[in-house]
Amino acid sequence: MGLGSILGTGIFVSIGIAAGVAGPSVVLAVALAAVVATFNGLSSAQLAASHPVSGGTYEYGYRYLSPALGFTAGWMFLVAKSASAATAALGFGGYVLTALEVDGHLPRVALGLAVVGFLTAIVAGGMGRSNRANAVIVSLTLFALGAFVLAGAPEAVAGGGRQFLPFFPDDHDGVRGLLHGTALMFVAYTGYGRIATLGEEIRDPARSIPRAIVATLVVTMVLYLAVVAVAVGVAGASGLAEATRTAAAPLEVVARSFNVPGIGWLVAAAAITAMAGVLLNLLLGLSRVMLAMGRRRDLPAWVARVDPTQASPRRAVLVTGILIAGLVLLGDVKTTWSFSAFTVLVYYAITNLAALRLPAEHRRFPLIFPLLGLLSCLGLAFWVEPTIWVVGLGLIAAGLAWHFVARRRGQASSPV
Repeated sequence: MGLGSILGTGIFVSIGIAAGVAGPSVVLAVALAAVVATFNGLSSAQLAASHPVSGGTYEYGYRYLSPALGFTAGWMFLVAKSASAATAALGFGGYVLTALEVDGHLPRVALGLAVVGFLTAIVAGGMGRSNRANAVIVSLTLFALGAFVLAGAPEAVAGGGRQFLPFFPDDHDGVRGLLHGTALMFVAYTGYGRIATLGEEIRDPARSIPRAIVATLVVTMVLYLAVVAVAVGVAGASGLAEATRTAAAPLEVVARSFNVPGIGWLVAAAAITAMAGVLLNLLLGLSRVMLAMGRRRDLPAWVARVDPTQASPRRAVLVTGILIAGLVLLGDVKTTWSFSAFTVLVYYAITNLAALRLPAEHRRFPLIFPLLGLLSCLGLAFWVEPTIWVVGLGLIAAGLAWHFVARRRGQASSPV
């Protein structure tokens, strides 16, 4: 589930968005984002092992911090990951249309809406069906990305590193561009949090969750660095950015320039299925957080009903699907992904703060890791565009206002 959540929009779409911001230093941004993700992954792992319930940081915030911070975590998760899911749906449409050599904004949105509806129906059917679909998607994605690296590496090496110079272009604001790119790429790693949100549905969570998160991060770091190095080495950062802007399919555009028959089609197929995998996992994670918030009445209690036959929160899944579909109608991948960056960083700042409050007997890693994670998340959050974080802060304020009013009315009482 962790690999299915990560290997999608981050590598197939956001790499081009980050390249447009950071230039060739996007490679370093990927590495720095991996380090920050590791800090957060270790915090998530020990929290999930200590308190294995659906809801992730929403529940950790309530347990170890305060109701206001717990609510803020859940609210940010819903906002951030709904935007990420919309980006994945639009990326799905972009890769399909590029493979078919068709262009157009409306067809891309229509395909995005169609895949959201289809996967919402799958997730509403329960975890067993979701796991089987996820295994097929992850296998194809790993194979295609490995083929992309092997096919493109000779051309990237033959270029002698010319595409990486200058490493910090003047028109990309140097270090500022690097940190902005790091914030954008951090979102590309955050699918591991989906493992933690499924705590109630995993056997032996104290053992399985930490191992799954760490293994997911290690595999993803290596794969991301290899793919980004090859893509920039062949097409350059500007080429990736342009392919993302015009087609939302940067890796497919790069792959078609290789002198290897069929590689473009393989990457397109993997991207299409990977976007579906991201959507599937986001629907799972978002609906489980919505379930937890409904139980505590931070959302209407009716979304917390679990279907007795499939053990699935079908109402929460359907509401999640409708929310994502509404964001798909915006049709702008850069805006949705940038907005995800700010809100996800706020979410994981709360994760690290909760990990700092873990009792000593439940702590699996040194305190330095959640402390570095907290500082990294808060620092990177404000390197995105000012408009994005101003809107994000406004949404936090609006959510807290609702939370305050709901508690005063007795709607945010103990879990049902």
